[in-house]
Amino acid sequence: MFEPFIAPSGTLLGLLQRGRGDGTLHALTAPRAEALAALNTCVLSDPRHDWQVENRSLYYARLYLDLHGELDEIERHLFDADDVLDAEESRTGLALAVLGHLASYGRRDALELLRRYAATGTNWSWALDELALRDDDEGLRALAEPVLARFTTDPEGEAELAATVRDAFEPRPWRLWADDPREAVAARVRAAQEAGCFDRWQRQMRPSGPRPGWSVGAVFEWARQGIERGAVLHVPAARCLMAVAGPEDRPEIVEAARSGDDGARCTALRYLADGNDPDALDLIEGAATDGTTMVVEAAVDAFERMRSVAAVDRARGWVHRPDALGAAAGRVLACRGGAQDKDLVLGALREAVRGEGPDALTLWTLVDGAGRLGIACAAPVLRHIYRETASSHLRGRAARALAATDPSFPAGFAVECLWDCEETTREIAARHAETGDTRVVDQLRRLAADPAEEAEVQTAVRSRIGPDMPAM
Repeated sequence: MFEPFIAPSGTLLGLLQRGRGDGTLHALTAPRAEALAALNTCVLSDPRHDWQVENRSLYYARLYLDLHGELDEIERHLFDADDVLDAEESRTGLALAVLGHLASYGRRDALELLRRYAATGTNWSWALDELALRDDDEGLRALAEPVLARFTTDPEGEAELAATVRDAFEPRPWRLWADDPREAVAARVRAAQEAGCFDRWQRQMRPSGPRPGWSVGAVFEWARQGIERGAVLHVPAARCLMAVAGPEDRPEIVEAARSGDDGARCTALRYLADGNDPDALDLIEGAATDGTTMVVEAAVDAFERMRSVAAVDRARGWVHRPDALGAAAGRVLACRGGAQDKDLVLGALREAVRGEGPDALTLWTLVDGAGRLGIACAAPVLRHIYRETASSHLRGRAARALAATDPSFPAGFAVECLWDCEETTREIAARHAETGDTRVVDQLRRLAADPAEEAEVQTAVRSRIGPDMPAM
């Protein structure tokens, strides 16, 4: 999937793309046509950097409800000719998830769109999963024939159907169709279920990978062959070494970590680091200096997994390095450093923002570290990350860190976080937002009464709602 275009954070579109609570608050005060146009842009062109883990669907669905938004643009997007030409789930997944939430809120037009798309659309399985959670038995039974018609009745089609039934995210429709009164439907689905179970059993009986009795050299060879096939196997290979290597094999493993081929070197570094070998840190430093990109990444990852006092001490010396190992050292101190490391973590945080911007992956750990260590001086940088990052998960981490470092958080960002797209961020807000603001009281009550809200958020809300809460 290509990188989405993200508008500036000060614009309505930029706020909505980021899933910020201020996006909802601004949309509700903007001209309705302008707000709906920005909302449709977000839903029809997924703004998430990682659409598989970041949340937006409930956030956008709630805004459609608040704006009394029509679904014409979503309908046009779903049934456009591009639906046939572009089969990527990311093209329609967000729109379908939004429709699913709207259906759960009682929007009949959303339910009908999901049914139509499940019957005729390319990403039909996603729509079917949404319906499995929200539609009644009658509505699902009506989809049995159009869905089964997608699979030919020859052996290839039946095998594809069996794989689809076996891997279905929501099994309810298939179980319902297996008991369908129409014998042609029920018999075909039951046969697919049986075939899928048999295929799963066969795969379990044919495990691939290392076998007992392998030598250290054989494990290294397996890792090398994996690289040739385009599969990175040094992590499972290191686990294999744990089973097959003895004290007498240590010289061979150390030599592989120092000068072996990429597969052997990555495997040996991981093995030695996981075992806290006395030479592991020196070998990691050497690999970070002269290794290939793959070896450097493996060495850095192995170092960050180390929990020893020696690893933390070495991180204090490496944190100023202008390379991947220096960045990893900052993250190690953020995770396991002490109060004496506050300045080093703060320096690493500032350097990451200056050098890589507010979306750098390294910031996730550094932001957590700033909160864990209570670095009050980090609050301005954390506020910048909160405003600018396009990652709703990173913004949530920044909010958590601000709650621990910034005295202005309860009356500031915590208020807008009540409308955030991520449930963990809403939970933080529910625990910290000052209730002197009428909007906070109203939103807390709405979250407490919303059946679509996550249980953790509602628990946090209930801890704040009591007889002393200001009246509406």
